[in-house]
Amino acid sequence: MNVNRATIFRQRLHETDTVSDRPRSGRPRCTTQRQNRNLVRNHVNNRFLSASASSYQTRERNHQSISANTVRRRLSTSGLRARRPYIGPILTQRHRHQRTLWAQEHAA
Repeated sequence: MNVNRATIFRQRLHETDTVSDRPRSGRPRCTTQRQNRNLVRNHVNNRFLSASASSYQTRERNHQSISANTVRRRLSTSGLRARRPYIGPILTQRHRHQRTLWAQEHAA
């Protein structure tokens, strides 16, 4: 709208004697703006935190159930993604030994 936020609040205060949000249609959000900021901050600090781990942490801290999809939506509005760390193939001792033998054969 190209208008300062304070201007909108001032006009709303003049018209309705309050600056609180007007009632909207639709289901209310399950997270507050503060919780959304905390989710974003946690994911900026730990880039490889998964959405399900983040929803579990939120459930533990706030005693409020937030789904992993909700976390993904809140992060996408901030331009972030909930990423899982790459888990490569697990190398056994036998694999390591065979790779060492192969490297020694082809080193010359």
